[in-house]
Formats: sequence, C-alpha cells, structure tokens
Amino acid sequence: MYWKSQTKETILKMVEAALAANGNYATNPILGIPGTYLDEDEFYRDAPFLEKAPFLKTLIANPNHIGCHTMGNKGLDIFKGTQNIERELIELCAEEIFQGAKGQQDGYVATGGTEANLEAMWIYRNYFRKEYGANTNQIGVIYSSDTHYSIAKGCDLLQVQSILIPVDSETRQIIPEKLEEQVEAARKKGVKYFIVVLNVSTTLFGSVDDIDPVVDFLDENNLVFKLHLDAAFGGFIYPFTNSNSKHNFANPRVSSISIDGHKMLQTPYGTGIFLIRKGFMQYVATDEAQYVPGLDFTICGSRSGANAIVIWMLLMNYGSEGWKAKMNELMERTNYLCDRLDSMGIHYYRNPYLNIVTIKAGEISAKVAMKYELVADTYEARPSWWKIVVMSHVKYEFLNQFLDEIEAQLVQ
Repeated sequence: MYWKSQTKETILKMVEAALAANGNYATNPILGIPGTYLDEDEFYRDAPFLEKAPFLKTLIANPNHIGCHTMGNKGLDIFKGTQNIERELIELCAEEIFQGAKGQQDGYVATGGTEANLEAMWIYRNYFRKEYGANTNQIGVIYSSDTHYSIAKGCDLLQVQSILIPVDSETRQIIPEKLEEQVEAARKKGVKYFIVVLNVSTTLFGSVDDIDPVVDFLDENNLVFKLHLDAAFGGFIYPFTNSNSKHNFANPRVSSISIDGHKMLQTPYGTGIFLIRKGFMQYVATDEAQYVPGLDFTICGSRSGANAIVIWMLLMNYGSEGWKAKMNELMERTNYLCDRLDSMGIHYYRNPYLNIVTIKAGEISAKVAMKYELVADTYEARPSWWKIVVMSHVKYEFLNQFLDEIEAQLVQ
C-alpha cells in the first residue's frame, strides 16, 4: 500500500483543472441539463476565500456524478473532469487500501455505508435471480447479531430472507454452531443462495468478523454464496493498523466492500464508497435510464461530484504514510484508555486494531456515561454496554477527565 502525499497547492491545481475540464454553467451554453450551479444569492461564486477552497468551489459548481464511472468512459461529458477524479479515487481505495488487482474493481461514491451495503445486496439478489433462476424466497442474507441495521433494512426492502446469527458475548465472533443451525433452518425453508455480510468493525463493538470459519462452512456444504464486507467504520483504519488483514480483495472470497469517509476520514456526511469486483455492476443496470450516457447502476442516481473530490483531497493530502501515522496516533490514545481501564479492573471489549472501546454497563455509572456522551447499545431498555470511540477530537485531556471521574467513584 502506497500513494504519495501531495501539497495543498498541487491538490488545488488538480481540482481546478478538473473543474476546467467540466462544462461551466456560467459561460457555456448548456441548455439540456436539469441542474445548474448553486443559487448565486446564497452561494457566492466569486467569494475570495473560494480561491483556496477546492472542495467548496466544487460544491458551488455542482457537478452531477450520476452513473458508475469505472465502467468505461461513458458519462455526462460536461462533468468528465471531476468524474475522472472519482475514477482515480475508486482505483486508489480498491487497489492500494484493499489490495485489488489493477483495473479489476468497479465502484462509486455513495451517500454512505447504508447505501453501499444496500447496493451490494441488490446486486447479489439480482445475480442469483439471473444466473440461477432464484426467486427471493430462495435467497438468504447471513449476518451477525452485531451487524449494522442497514442489513436488516436491506432484507426488508429487497424481500430476501434474513438469517441472523448470534455472536459469542466475549469474543463477539459468530458462534459456529449457531451458524450451522440457522443455515440449516433456512435451507429447510427453501433458501438455496446466500449473501454473506461480514464486518470490518461493527458499529457498537468494533469487532471484526473472522472470514474463514464462515466461508469454510459454506464451502464444505457446497452452498452458493457471495461475500460482502461492511467496512463502513473500519475501512479507513483497519487496513492501516493491521498489515495482516484478510479483509480485502487479495482474498478471493471477498466480492465487495463498503466504506464511509464521514467516519475516520472526517469528510462530510454523504461520502460513502462502494467497491466491487468487475462483472457484477451489470446486474443492477437500470435500462430505463436511457437519457443517462452509460445508464445508471446506483441506488441514489444523481449525486454531488464534490463528495468524491473531498474524499480524494483528504487522501492526497496525507498520502498513505501520513494517514497510517494518524491512525497509529489514535491507536496510542486508545491503548492508553485501555491501560487505565485495566488498572481499575473495568471490563470492556476492544479489537486491538481499532479505536472503539465498549464498556459493560455495570462497570460505570449511567450518569458518567451520559455526561461524556457514551453511546448505549439500546435506548429502548436498560443498556448492557456503553461505547467510546477515540476519534481525532478525543484528546488525552478528555480521556483523563473521564478516567479520573470513574476512578474517583471506584474509591468511594
């Protein structure tokens, strides 16, 4: 994994060149597009600060990145400059971060991890329907009880069968016996084809699902499946902190991956990424989108090109080594937090390569948890867990305030 850091001046010039390659609503006779730059009464296109703000400049120019731009050069020609940057971004994420072979992945910038997860499920549902003649009652989705709720949402929307697998309360890993039981029960109900969703950091615990036990079981039973990795949280940290990860495209069992920029990368909301091996996007081609050059393959349709630009800018600014250093700094803070919790005898769950620490609710008072905005596993009943996420704003000062308060209560 390597890409070079670029100076802010270089990044600015590259974005300006991309915008110059786009059509300009202010100077070009663009008559057929149902869009334009942002409203000039509220968003000033000539504001002086925009000269040094490439993301905001792109936001105001308002390029539309409808479609999937890794599937050839078809697309709205007036947005070709910024669409090329999105193409470069997808290549970087798929090939450098997730070790994909050169030119062998497709993808696009989605609204977030939820849409990216739904996109994967939609593709595989249609794949099983077209290639195997399956109906929706014969397609099941295997996922753990710690998995993000977007997967349950996808089962409902796509009308495929939900196969929820319990996890071990200590390791947070899928229980093999329960996997076997639930899959066998699904097969008895007629399920023959499986969409498997495994996590590269669950939302609440930061747990990472072990791939091998799940896919080995499916292979041993000659079951047909496709594997999607939900790396919405872990995608921009886990590959940088765990060099031995199997959760990438170098693993032939992995077919697709979802990532979120708005978490670890600190980009605005609406900056998810969907990555998939070549040959699968075609299963969600919307033939009715005849007025879109190259058709559309996404759930969201029209989407802001500025979102692709801002993710690309962040990655170019840091480079791979700079980003790795930033993630390792967060690991050091998380290690510090865990060392102090250990010294107090407080029980928690933490994956050693991630910055999420989830404390058993009985170990600290709810008052302290709420004071420091810890997130509960449920707000509909009595919580069993409280979650801490050591993000960039969580400085040692804040950690010490929290830890000192817990320690004082233990002394009492």
